[in-house]
Amino acid sequence: MNGNSIVLDTNIVLYLLNGDEKLSAILDGMQLFLTVITEIELLGYYGLSSNDKSKIKLFLSECSVVSLNNEIKDLSITLKQKSKVKTPDAIVASTALFLQLPLITADKGFSKIENLDLILYQF
Repeated sequence: MNGNSIVLDTNIVLYLLNGDEKLSAILDGMQLFLTVITEIELLGYYGLSSNDKSKIKLFLSECSVVSLNNEIKDLSITLKQKSKVKTPDAIVASTALFLQLPLITADKGFSKIENLDLILYQF
C-alpha cells in the first residue's frame, strides 16, 4: 500500500457523515479502507432512517471494505490477548496492521496496541 491510503475507524466515518470539514480536508484524495465490522456498526444502528442508510451506503461505495480473513482473524486474537481490547477494535486494528496502513480514530484506547501506525484525531 502507499502513503495515500488509510484505514478509518467507525467514529471517523460518523464524523465525516456529520460534515466534519477539517477531517474531510485531511482525508481528501486518500484511498479509504474500513472493515466489515465498521460497515456492520454503521448500517446496524437501531432506528436508522432510510435517508441515513442511503447516505451511509453511498459513502461505503467510495471506500474499500475489507472482509475478515484468516490473517486478520489471527492478528485479532493475538491483539485481544496482548492488549485487552474489545473484539471490534481488535478487528479494526488488525485490518490496519494486515494492510500495513495507518489507522485514524478518535478512540485513545487504540494507543495501547503495539506496532499500530495510529493517527489520533481530535476535533
